[in-house]
Amino acid sequence: MKRILALLLFTVPAVAQDLPQPGRVAFFGVEFVDMSTEGAINGIRADETARTEMAGAYVAEDIVGRGFTLVPLDPVAERLKTVANPSDCNSCDTAMAQELGADYALTGEVRKISNLIISLELNLRDAETGRTLRAGTVDIRGNTDESWRRGFSYLLRNLIFRE
Repeated sequence: MKRILALLLFTVPAVAQDLPQPGRVAFFGVEFVDMSTEGAINGIRADETARTEMAGAYVAEDIVGRGFTLVPLDPVAERLKTVANPSDCNSCDTAMAQELGADYALTGEVRKISNLIISLELNLRDAETGRTLRAGTVDIRGNTDESWRRGFSYLLRNLIFRE
């Protein structure tokens, strides 16, 4: 019997803006924030670390496939090491994106509430103004590669790049 994943229980719609035109993107990857009791007790899990990297690669591949160009983060790598979470750094993402000559700053975050409840988020901002162009959050059920991929796929198709 195949296990059915309940993907979409709650979404926050993207900010109502025109569809972003392809350009240069400073993608700061996907950050993992473990808010679960399991994480507090057992610490970092190797499968979740690998899954976070997989999610970042998935998002990067998707945006490149849409005609966007990823800018290398090397020039800001030292500063980035001092930032715990580019999704929550008082606009440091857009400042670094601007320094890199990018048109957009893209951040992603995974919040693990429990091993069953996980919240995925993407935020695309204008590098020059810091204004949020498109953003979305989706709650998924299940802590698997498949559920994370489906969640990010939903965000990208239906919230970040929805026409």
